Amino acid sequence: MEGSRKRDVAIIGAALDLGQGRRGVDMGPSAIRYAGLEERLTSLGYQVRDHGNVETAVPEATALRDVRARFLPEIKETCERIAAKVVEETNAGAIPLVLGGDHSVALGTLGGLASVHGAGGVLWIDAHADINTPDTSPSGNVHGMPLAAALGLAGAGFESDSWPLSAVDPRRVALIGLRQTDDGERRLLREAGVRVFTMSEIDRIGVERVVREAMDHVAGPGFFHVSLDMDALDPEYAPGVGTPVRGGLTYREAHLLLELIAESELAGSLEVVEVNPILDRENTTALTAVELVASALGKTIV
Repeated sequence: MEGSRKRDVAIIGAALDLGQGRRGVDMGPSAIRYAGLEERLTSLGYQVRDHGNVETAVPEATALRDVRARFLPEIKETCERIAAKVVEETNAGAIPLVLGGDHSVALGTLGGLASVHGAGGVLWIDAHADINTPDTSPSGNVHGMPLAAALGLAGAGFESDSWPLSAVDPRRVALIGLRQTDDGERRLLREAGVRVFTMSEIDRIGVERVVREAMDHVAGPGFFHVSLDMDALDPEYAPGVGTPVRGGLTYREAHLLLELIAESELAGSLEVVEVNPILDRENTTALTAVELVASALGKTIV
C-alpha cells in the first residue's frame, strides 16, 4: 500500500444501505471507527483525515422507481459524493480509505480513481462476483452490480458526469475468495475475461500463490485498488455481514493476503464494505476489519 511513500490516509465514510435488502450495514462506518480505526492508523505512523460520512438517502424516505436496479438514482448520488472526495484526496497524494455501507459504494471509489488516473485495476476480495446487471440480477439489489457497472457492462443507468466508464480495465480485474455466483454472472465473468480465484483454488494452491498471481494480473498503469467485502471471510471470523457464505477465508488467510499486498507496495487505495453491526457479535467484524486495514497498510509483527 505504498506505506513507505504515502503517509496520509483519508477516511471517507458512506453509510449506504440502499444497495441491498438487509438493514444495518449503514452503521458499518461507525462500527469500524468505534473499533479504533484512526488510532490504529496513527500508531502505524499515518496522518489521518476523516471526512465523516457523505450524505446518503434512506430507504424509508426514498421512492422505489425500478425494481431491476433498486434505488439506483440515490445510490449514484452517494457514489458521486464519494468520487469527489476520492478525487480530492488522490490529487492531494493521500491514500483514500472508503468505509461502507454496502458494496455499491465501490462505483464511487473506482469512478473517482478513474477520473484522476484513467481506467485501472482492482483486486476484488469477496464471496460474490458483484458483476450482475439490471438484466441478470435476481434481486435488483445494486450491491450485486458495482463491478459490472465499473466495467461499463451494467447499462446507461450507471453513467455519470462524475466518472468515466469503463472505470476499470477488464484485463486487470482479479476476484479472490469467490464461492457464490448467479447464472448471469458466470457468463459475464467469462465474457469480460476477469481472473477468478475461487475458494477451491485457494484450497488447492494456497493463499500466497493466489495473491501473487492476482497482483501480477492487476498491476499496471493508472491505479491499483483493493476492494474488501468482509463476507470474503468465513462467517466464523466475520459474522456481522449481510450475505454470509460458509467456507470463506480464515482469519490468518485474510491477514496474509493483505500483508502480501502491503509488501508489494502496488495498491494506492482501499475500501472495506458490508459490515453489519446488527448481525455482529460484540463488534467482532468491525474489529477484524480494522486489523485487516492495518495489515493492508503495512503492519508488521517485528
